[in-house]
Amino acid sequence: MPWKECNQMDERLRFVARFLDGEKMAVVCREFGISRKTGYKIFNRYKDQGLSGLEDRPRTPYRHPNKLPFQVEKAILRFKQEHTTWGAPKIRDKLIKEYPQIRPPAISTVHAVLDRHGLVKRRKRRRYKAQGTTLTEVRSPNALWCADYKGEFRLGNRKYCYPLTITDFSSRYLLACEGLESTKATGAFPVFERTFKTFGLPVAIRTDNGVPFASAHALFGLSRLSVWWLRLGISIERIKPGNPQQNGRHERMHLTLKQETTRPHSFNFLQQQSRFDDFIGVYNNDRPHQALGGHYPGELYTPSPRQYHTPEPPEYPFHDRVIKVTQCGRICIGRRKINFSTVFAGQLVGIREVADGVWLVSFMDYDLGFFDNHENRVEPVGQNPFAPEVLPMSSI
Repeated sequence: MPWKECNQMDERLRFVARFLDGEKMAVVCREFGISRKTGYKIFNRYKDQGLSGLEDRPRTPYRHPNKLPFQVEKAILRFKQEHTTWGAPKIRDKLIKEYPQIRPPAISTVHAVLDRHGLVKRRKRRRYKAQGTTLTEVRSPNALWCADYKGEFRLGNRKYCYPLTITDFSSRYLLACEGLESTKATGAFPVFERTFKTFGLPVAIRTDNGVPFASAHALFGLSRLSVWWLRLGISIERIKPGNPQQNGRHERMHLTLKQETTRPHSFNFLQQQSRFDDFIGVYNNDRPHQALGGHYPGELYTPSPRQYHTPEPPEYPFHDRVIKVTQCGRICIGRRKINFSTVFAGQLVGIREVADGVWLVSFMDYDLGFFDNHENRVEPVGQNPFAPEVLPMSSI
């Protein structure tokens, strides 16, 4: 029972009421499709604040230690409007002259502000700028796969099981259902690799914003898993946070999976995986699907013609240098160590000077951020190339 978008407070109130009636926290959390950590958080807010504790809270952090004051950003834009030919270094120098009492932003920060407001002219390059696909346009197998974890539940041996599921959006074919010990990327990588080897590569994969599909504190929310997908030529789609109904077909499959394989649950992983494997066979080839006109998913699905193979190193013909990101997520130029992102560890990125002392960092066809000759960090570009699309609700 995922949270209803239109009445989340009522859903939280029902959750608390059931817990106060004496039901166990683990049971109630499984029914509502949330973790026990989230369940206790909701109950503790109700206990401390009453009904007001169940209201929606802003997701933005309380503090933004690196956020540029709006007065400084306004001054940057004013200087650019008054002197249209000035670049980031000269505008920064002007800020220091006009406002000596404030800490001046980095040149890359000034450049990022200008870029965010469309005031930076970029040289035209014959490169494709990746764009997401529209969910309602998907009509053929392997155009879009959906992946998610079907919540955790406890096995008979008291260990928790986290089923990772992958489906084809068009045919609803269940490609994989693997019981894992956690949601860490180390367990997800082998599952996706086996699936790619068996069924080929999709055009895009659609997930939520949780681990291991995304990283809340990484550059643009990317993760090592999603970066690997990009290297394989797979586009990323993410649903809006708190809107599981945007992955409605996959969530509907999870309901059936839960009813037929986890009630009651098995004693250990081996026994539970056997039930998952049996469910895959029945779901794909023995269970008519109303939304498919009574057909089986296996009658409509065909493997992808795009075969899985180790990707070739990316090329950057329009960049000045190609650099391999260190294991600690840094770009090293001589003795300089520029903080970038650990999710790109071991990947090749291209850097190109776009203004005096300002460098652009790109990964494949994606422009990611800027750095300058003074600050040892990459400032993200103004527009997030991996931002979640506003997607319509899918039919179940």
